[in-house]
Amino acid sequence: MTNSDIEAAYQKLRPDRAGQAEAFDAIGDRYDEAFPHKEGQLSAGEWLTGALRPGSRVLDLGCGTGVPTSLQLADAGFDVVGVDLSRRMVELAGGYVPAATFHRLDLAELRPGGPRDLGRFDAVAAFFSLLMLPRAEIPLALRTVHHLLVPGGLFVLSMVEADVDDFRIPFLGHTIRVSGYLRDDLRRVIETAGFEIVREDSYTYAPAIADVPPEEQVFLCCRRRD
Repeated sequence: MTNSDIEAAYQKLRPDRAGQAEAFDAIGDRYDEAFPHKEGQLSAGEWLTGALRPGSRVLDLGCGTGVPTSLQLADAGFDVVGVDLSRRMVELAGGYVPAATFHRLDLAELRPGGPRDLGRFDAVAAFFSLLMLPRAEIPLALRTVHHLLVPGGLFVLSMVEADVDDFRIPFLGHTIRVSGYLRDDLRRVIETAGFEIVREDSYTYAPAIADVPPEEQVFLCCRRRD
């Protein structure tokens, strides 16, 4: 898929974000209270810090409050940039991780030829951010990540294993739309977008709140193929 193909596909898709950012604006700090244990996310972050050179530039895509990933990467001495669609999450992240730079942005704005250009990165982290997109958009988002990475750049991501597409769920007193894949399908989508999967982990996770059911979390550590 060429850069012009990605731009044309985004124009045709016209992404719908209605209600998504507003839910997280309202949730704020309660997100970290509901998901206090992030072993899988921290482990993938440790893999990233061990694989990158000091001073590497890293994008935290869908950074949320900045905890733990932006903080973990900034503490490791990397040049961290975080983006999130939620204004409140960006505000919280700026307070928790002053060493990083945060922007209120939609991933679609960073597409090849899109309205915002943050430059290129040695690594991208996308923990539970792609699941906020409809399945039709996820391959475009992955190609955008590929575009944002330098040749051979690293990509760590997580998804919840589920066969759903733009499915409405109750979440911390609000309603959000989520998508997911079964394990083999997720691998196929990632590899088709131009990534080599070099490590895979999974965790059964029970959030610390009643209206969010237990989930199977999948973490993939990848490298951009050129």
